[in-house]
Amino acid sequence: MQKRSVLYIGNKLSKSGSTVTSIETLGAFLRQEGFRVRTASSLRNKYLRMLHMLWSTLRYSATIDKVLIDTYSTQNFLYAVAVAKLCRLLKLPYIPILRGGNLPERLKSSPSQCQELFGLAAMNVAPSSYLMEAFKREGFTNLVYIRNTIDLSQYTFRLRKQIAPKLIWVRSFSSIYNPLLALQILQQLRSEGYNAELCMVGPEKDDSLKACKDFSEANNLNVTYTGLLPKQDWIALASDYDIFINTTNFDNTPVSVIEAMALGLVVVSTDVGGIPYLIEDKSDGMLVPPNDALVFSEAIKTLLATPHLVEKLSKNARRKAESFDWKSVKHSWIQLLNQ
Repeated sequence: MQKRSVLYIGNKLSKSGSTVTSIETLGAFLRQEGFRVRTASSLRNKYLRMLHMLWSTLRYSATIDKVLIDTYSTQNFLYAVAVAKLCRLLKLPYIPILRGGNLPERLKSSPSQCQELFGLAAMNVAPSSYLMEAFKREGFTNLVYIRNTIDLSQYTFRLRKQIAPKLIWVRSFSSIYNPLLALQILQQLRSEGYNAELCMVGPEKDDSLKACKDFSEANNLNVTYTGLLPKQDWIALASDYDIFINTTNFDNTPVSVIEAMALGLVVVSTDVGGIPYLIEDKSDGMLVPPNDALVFSEAIKTLLATPHLVEKLSKNARRKAESFDWKSVKHSWIQLLNQ
């Protein structure tokens, strides 16, 4: 069967200092399978980026079979609404990929826009059971579950057993990911006599990075801030750490957490959004309530005192990450795009 042509709409901003997103990773995977993939947009200015997305949709409308749209729950939601409306005018089938961890709230706050965007889509791709269930509850039936994906061969597994309080945090410095909590966890551990370390990897999105640096300086906390790192660099860096902390207040199925699991890092995460659908507490990670440095640090102390639990979590996390490998996931994408 001849492979199809796809226009992929999303924020392709890694060359502007942002993290690599699915438009780059999934887009590359699809090209490997023979699909012709065009992408938009890499423009940094958000207004120009929207115009470029719309222009690309119009420009390639005669030569593409489907439009994929990374769909988030905050400002970027408007990109998806605008592109989808143009697709309907052009009679182009479009497929929103549900990325935003707070999309269930968006379904309630913008019901008419959501009904048009998602209800009139050729299909909606849910990368998590969390969003699959949330959309089903609102009456949507044009849904398919396709996991987020990684190339597992890039992630060398190191089994953790007896560990040290060496913490790593990988995310954009944005308030929704609550990076300040990571510092509060470090402060709590150090106040109890633990020689804890913290490395924070990621680009600046809002004032969160400044707030973190101010907090670490005011409280005499030795924190390593690396800024944005290429994937291979942070993977190499992670070999020096044992515990991956995910402090977010909203989430879906974050690739950074899947990557940490693939590497054998022990994950301690807030139990928000899609995280409990990804991590089984005390089986392949540890789950704690959001915004609670004390409970978070107690979970870390449990790990430090329980090597057999650490070994279990590390092994099981890698096993779960294997189900996100592109070799396992690609068949669902091929089937969907060839329909």
